[in-house]
Amino acid sequence: MAIGTISDLATARRIVIKIGSALLVRSGEPASEWLDALVQDIVALRANGAEIIIVSSGAIALGAARLDLPKGGRASLADAQAAASVGQVALAQLWAGALGKHDLTAAQMLVTLDDLEDRRRYLNAAATLERLLEAGAVPVVNENDSVATEEIRFGDNDRLAARVAQAAGADAVMLLSDVDGLYDRPPEEDRAKLIERVEGVTPEVIAMAGAGSSSGLGSGGMRAKLQAARIAERAGITLAIINGTDSHPIASSMKNGLGTVFIPVRADSARKSWLGGRLAPEGVLTVDAGCVEALEGGASLLAAGLIEIEGEFQRGALVSLHGPKGQRLGQGLVEYSSDECRAIIGLKQDDQEAKLGYAPRAAVVHRDHMVSG
Repeated sequence: MAIGTISDLATARRIVIKIGSALLVRSGEPASEWLDALVQDIVALRANGAEIIIVSSGAIALGAARLDLPKGGRASLADAQAAASVGQVALAQLWAGALGKHDLTAAQMLVTLDDLEDRRRYLNAAATLERLLEAGAVPVVNENDSVATEEIRFGDNDRLAARVAQAAGADAVMLLSDVDGLYDRPPEEDRAKLIERVEGVTPEVIAMAGAGSSSGLGSGGMRAKLQAARIAERAGITLAIINGTDSHPIASSMKNGLGTVFIPVRADSARKSWLGGRLAPEGVLTVDAGCVEALEGGASLLAAGLIEIEGEFQRGALVSLHGPKGQRLGQGLVEYSSDECRAIIGLKQDDQEAKLGYAPRAAVVHRDHMVSG
């Protein structure tokens, strides 16, 4: 059965559920009663045949309280890493205890951005998730903030949840938030209207999102949730934003049909959905208007269409593709280093060998290693 509404989520067979810091940790302490009610919802989903993966924030908030660090542990990178080191232990114990009351085994899985950006490590993570689910465990995933840097990290667990869903082959993601879902304007404004169903994450949809996180504890916001929806969409995964502040938030949302559900309008191949979900391009290739038209028609990117190269990168790196007005076209794996790209910028293939000293490759970014959007 296709998932078209919040209530339809009850039919999903494999679900990733993301819980933010502001829901799980309140005044430095675990929201234990709320967590117990949430776990009862999870137990009900499992009884209905669903496999559950949890993506849980909260390590930094829990650790900061125990270490008495200022600004919730986010005053500096060193504070955040120290808080996470302590908080990860507390968070694992919290989930193990809550799930253990229902004879469920929690499995902690800490990942970094590189674990899901690198294709081999991504497949290893996918295999681990699959084996844990086969064994009946409930994976509890979090970014490994004790080693992540400001430059190399997901930065929010919304996008992490979508990437985990891709790796796990899930058919649904639930993002528990402190609002009912996506509104057509800031929800505190008069006449703000909840959007119950979104088919495709377009630039117009993204424009509805305000910046930042209202709680001050998390690092995400509505924009991060829409980016997560776009990642999920590439793999044909339905994503929902629901209000997590109620007791039994999942059961309540499904009963009332309250939230925003993002219906995927595309489904890339497994490799292309991984490529489209990657978050850390090393450079930007800007192309001319003629090249934009060719790319939109499914062509590879050729050196003749290049007009600007930004960044330093090697062959095989992830690069963003932009049009002449700065509009983002997509991203892909480049066949040349940044120095080589600069050497052949704007050149037709016949002229490239003289410049490079060797026969050029067929494309700067081949269409098989490129995704749009």
